[in-house]
Amino acid sequence: MKVYFLSGLGADKTVFQLLDLSFCEPVFIDWIGPRYNETLQQYALRIKEQYIPGDAIIVGLSFGGMLATEIAKCYPKTPVIIISSSKTKKEIPGLYRFGKYFPVYKWLPGGLQKFFMRNYENQFGVRSKKGKEIYQNVIKNANVSFNKWAVYALIHWENMVAPPNITHIHGTADRILPYKIVTCNYTIENGGHLIVMENAKEVSAILKKLIAPQDI
Repeated sequence: MKVYFLSGLGADKTVFQLLDLSFCEPVFIDWIGPRYNETLQQYALRIKEQYIPGDAIIVGLSFGGMLATEIAKCYPKTPVIIISSSKTKKEIPGLYRFGKYFPVYKWLPGGLQKFFMRNYENQFGVRSKKGKEIYQNVIKNANVSFNKWAVYALIHWENMVAPPNITHIHGTADRILPYKIVTCNYTIENGGHLIVMENAKEVSAILKKLIAPQDI
């Protein structure tokens, strides 16, 4: 069974490499170039139309989960699983919305952007040696132009609808999208934002339960 994965802001498929996905055929979606002032919803639907057939299962991490949420709204028969993400703007810290009025991200040079991200391992809950190695590699390969658009799209995201075809997995120690402001279906105790790396065994077990229950 093919399962389509959308990674987070600034990340690529390498963030999923510690998951055990032997129960499915994972398809990792590469980012496409955003259009000028394209909204998060518009971009999500372009991804769906170009790369994800029918009612295939979608797994979205962080920013990818927000994209998956927009797909779930328009395709109610599509099973969607989001990890370390938000379903509505209420599940995003209000502080982030200051970017609407003080868009520092637009002027931050790419090198400086990556410098800050490299030094924010703790904020993302990266603790293990392998996790740190993957995290640093992800930052190294990050597309700065895409990241700037993604930040723009995120802070202007106004969605208030939490589609019923979404299952949400979240860590209690997430500092990027705090657990206390989200409503989730599965909780990873003491899990940070990158539970797909630091709590890969637990997350893999939940994904297998949701995607291939007959194999358990």
